[in-house]
Amino acid sequence: MTTPDLITADLVDLNLDAADKRAATRALAERLVTAGRVTDLDLFLKDVAAREEQMATGLEGGIGIPHCRSAAVTAPTLAFGRSDAGIDFGAPDGPATLIFLIAAPEGGGGDHLKVLAALARRLVRAEFKQNLLAAAEPAAVAEYIRQEVA
Repeated sequence: MTTPDLITADLVDLNLDAADKRAATRALAERLVTAGRVTDLDLFLKDVAAREEQMATGLEGGIGIPHCRSAAVTAPTLAFGRSDAGIDFGAPDGPATLIFLIAAPEGGGGDHLKVLAALARRLVRAEFKQNLLAAAEPAAVAEYIRQEVA
């Protein structure tokens, strides 16, 4: 995984409009398909849903991190969505406004865990979350996340 490849501007949705976590995940996953990072949308969504059934992926502070390893993923990838209304990912303190969809190839457990760990370290910093909430341009968000996470 190279830093520039993890997330690109086309994988950022600053106006994620979804009624629930499945719709939010689908909207971000469709960006992965368009970018050539996921080859089979239905298989990928099935794998994300199976992971979500094991344990909710909502974190306190308005964060959702749906993720999975899947045979449909061609390269470790991170998509990001920001929802003004918030989407319930099962966090105890309420809906998520910042959603990170982590997609790892089936054999890419190490990359998957590295991205999760790096995100977790950043998400405890109020400045990181505030910058994502205030950002106006997808390219700037992608660059910021690459610098912070990769």
